[in-house]
Amino acid sequence: MTTAEDRAPARLRALPSWLISQTAVHSHRLLTQGLASVDARGYDYRLLAALTEFGPASQAALGRRTHMDRSDVVASLNDLADRDLIERSPDPDDRRRNIITITVAGTERLRLLDEVLGRVQDELLAPLSPAEREQLIALMARVLAHHTTG
Repeated sequence: MTTAEDRAPARLRALPSWLISQTAVHSHRLLTQGLASVDARGYDYRLLAALTEFGPASQAALGRRTHMDRSDVVASLNDLADRDLIERSPDPDDRRRNIITITVAGTERLRLLDEVLGRVQDELLAPLSPAEREQLIALMARVLAHHTTG
């Protein structure tokens, strides 16, 4: 439990940037713990979700869509391939490039990760009603879009 002495100064608690940062710390902890409980990482979810939504893709396209560094994409795809969650095949248009495809096992794994992340979201947003959650998501998406679109 937080005591009055442990609370941040009122000036900080009134800053959206501080609130977002502090919430992100808790969000990351919950996410990491939830994924670790099923031997997964956030990169697994990002890559499998992108493959499911957009279909087969090159490693470079996956990196752009998931906002992952190229070396992290390669390492994560190696791990997913070792677990038969994705398949690599040469691109017929450019044999130097691989096309990544999600497998049936990868689709099943993504469903499990969706369940885990659903529980994480519920825990993170526990004090909010469903309507407040929708509003928070919409507002945060709008702020993010403002800062990430040109």
